[in-house]
Formats: sequence, structure tokens, C-alpha cells
Amino acid sequence: MYRRIRNLREDKDMTQTQMAEILQCSQRIYSNYERGDVDIPTGILIKLADFHQTSTDYLLNRTNQKTAYPNN
Repeated sequence: MYRRIRNLREDKDMTQTQMAEILQCSQRIYSNYERGDVDIPTGILIKLADFHQTSTDYLLNRTNQKTAYPNN
């Protein structure tokens, strides 16, 4: 899961600091999420999925379908 979160951020050429601002947390906390040092709270996971226009299932490695709504 953590690799996907990092890859999605890097695909948008964003820094951890920029992503942390969007999620309203510190860069250090966001870095911990990417490294897998702490569990990502449900609310943050939903924000990440919404921001990256993907599903929480994709972020959690429950599916390889990156697009949340493939018919749109």
C-alpha cells in the first residue's frame, strides 16, 4: 500500500510537503504514512483516494484497478 501512495504522489511531481498540506498534516506524519511506520487513518485514506481519483481498495492493494470509476 505504501509504495502505491508514494508512486501516486511522485506521478504528480508533488513533494511530501505539498501532499501533507493537502491532507492537513505535517510532512513528518505524511512521510511516516509513505514508509509504513504508522497506519493511515481512515479519513486520510479517503482523502488520498479522492485526491488521486482512485479507490481505497486500490490504495490498500485489494485491487489493481487504478481508476475508481472505469466507466467515466
